[in-house]
Amino acid sequence: MDLSPLRLGLTGGIGSGKSTVAGFFAQYGAAVIDADVISRSTTGPSGAAIGAIRQQFGSRFIDRSDSLDRDAMRALVFSDETARTRLEAIVHPLVGQEAGRQALAATQAGRTFIVFDIPLLVESAHWRQMVDKVLVVDCPPDQQNMRAVQRSGQSRETVQKIIATQASRSLRLSAADYVIYNGSISIQALSVEVQRLYFHFELSLGHRKI
Repeated sequence: MDLSPLRLGLTGGIGSGKSTVAGFFAQYGAAVIDADVISRSTTGPSGAAIGAIRQQFGSRFIDRSDSLDRDAMRALVFSDETARTRLEAIVHPLVGQEAGRQALAATQAGRTFIVFDIPLLVESAHWRQMVDKVLVVDCPPDQQNMRAVQRSGQSRETVQKIIATQASRSLRLSAADYVIYNGSISIQALSVEVQRLYFHFELSLGHRKI
């Protein structure tokens, strides 16, 4: 009898609606581990990554609150192909450690379904090894761009550059075990789709425990 929790990797490009889907899973009872939230914590005021970032990139990339200056780092990443790799080498291990800690705590608390909300799941072999199944939230590129611009307040050009650094739509879909198409559907319909998947996973957990 397998009593280990089901680990679902949730991913999607910027503006796809991935965070909304994660919120619905949490409402229905899943434990959600948000890699973005963890990452922002490590690069926030006096976060665990700040010392190494200062040493690697210099103090001009740290703002007055002792946080990563995201605008300055974004500009560097767009102009220096090595900058992203160097930053990820600092941040990603810290995020992985904290995600592992949260997953262990959820398991010890008796949670049976854990959702790992990971923007760069497809790009990272490390994350793929941590999950049992992959759910991709997909939407048309034009809609993705529009949502991302509206949500972030950044220019369309900046959003396009961010999208260019992520896995392509086709690569993301090829890695999926499940897909939610979040195109023109309403927020209510999206909620129903997530609920349907949630109960599907709960049913599969019941079979694992027999």
